[in-house]
Amino acid sequence: MERFIGILIEHYAGKLPALARADPGVVTTITSEGDQYAEVVAAAARRAGLRVELDLRNEKINYKVREHSLAKIPALLVVRQEGSRNPFRCRSGASAATDKR
Repeated sequence: MERFIGILIEHYAGKLPALARADPGVVTTITSEGDQYAEVVAAAARRAGLRVELDLRNEKINYKVREHSLAKIPALLVVRQEGSRNPFRCRSGASAATDKR
């Protein structure tokens, strides 16, 4: 079993599929004003059966994104405060509220 896991990690270069990770997703905020909304989003994701962590640290968003990218987290959801026009952004930069893909 240990050899199989070692081969899997080597094959994927540490970028394991979301199903094989203990932390497949992270919900984080740009500013502390969106913390309550991030908690609502994380709770909704957990009710839907997704495993997500909540990152509410008082750090710059660039630092958070870089840290989670280096940790090879498959999904990073950055939320703004709830009242903003487009609270979600896709990785491609398109707004999730208006993106029809």
